[in-house]
Amino acid sequence: MSLLSEIFSDLFARQDHILTRMDPRTKLIIALGALCAVIFSRTAAFPLAVLVLCLAATLAVGVPKRLLGLRLAAPLGIALVLLVLQSVMAGTTPLWSFVALGAKVTVTREGLLVGLLLASRVLAGVSVMLLLSAVTPAHRIFHAMRMLGAPQGWVEIAMLMYRYIFVLLDLTAEVVAAQKVRLGYAGMRRGLSSAGQLGGTVILRAMDQAVSTNQAMRVRGYTGSIPLGPLPAFAAREGWILGAVGVALAGLFFATEALCK
Repeated sequence: MSLLSEIFSDLFARQDHILTRMDPRTKLIIALGALCAVIFSRTAAFPLAVLVLCLAATLAVGVPKRLLGLRLAAPLGIALVLLVLQSVMAGTTPLWSFVALGAKVTVTREGLLVGLLLASRVLAGVSVMLLLSAVTPAHRIFHAMRMLGAPQGWVEIAMLMYRYIFVLLDLTAEVVAAQKVRLGYAGMRRGLSSAGQLGGTVILRAMDQAVSTNQAMRVRGYTGSIPLGPLPAFAAREGWILGAVGVALAGLFFATEALCK
């Protein structure tokens, strides 16, 4: 398995422990509730608490630290950009100043707080989804979405996207390996040219794959709907879990909002 495929794989969700045995609808509802609470939080305390809890739980179910770091790398970069931009572009109360490229840059208190809030929301939201994907196989997430009333077209598109993203990731890894053998990244100019060729190749392959997939599905009797079997009845135990976690999340949300107001 290539590094890119490993980053997006749900291999760890196929283990057997208490979280993987939970009903996927329960986990999806809890994840959506946590995301809504993160979005509506007015201070960074609650998102940071969710971030810590989700990362700890993700590590506890066996996801390696290296893989978790790779999955968080891109969101962490976005969060840092938001934090820096808000710190120097918003607010009026100066905290400190410095000179960069001949220009005076001032970091403000209000901007820093807003940037921290946005960055914490990004990282907390990503950590919730990482935990969900680490304890629930992708096909069960899509099944639960459909059973909870998500639009059928959206779910089917998500299923196909997840299925074929690994095909394109493997293709990307093969093309990059071939380019490196031919010294395609020896120097800035050749590297940019190789990156452009890589992007074009992947886009063309994605379009060809879309046509081939459509034809294959029609040959196999696809009429605009992918049938999904029913999920087991919602057990009473799942209701108790949902209620307990909901109360805990609500208590944590209101406690952090009140303490950091």
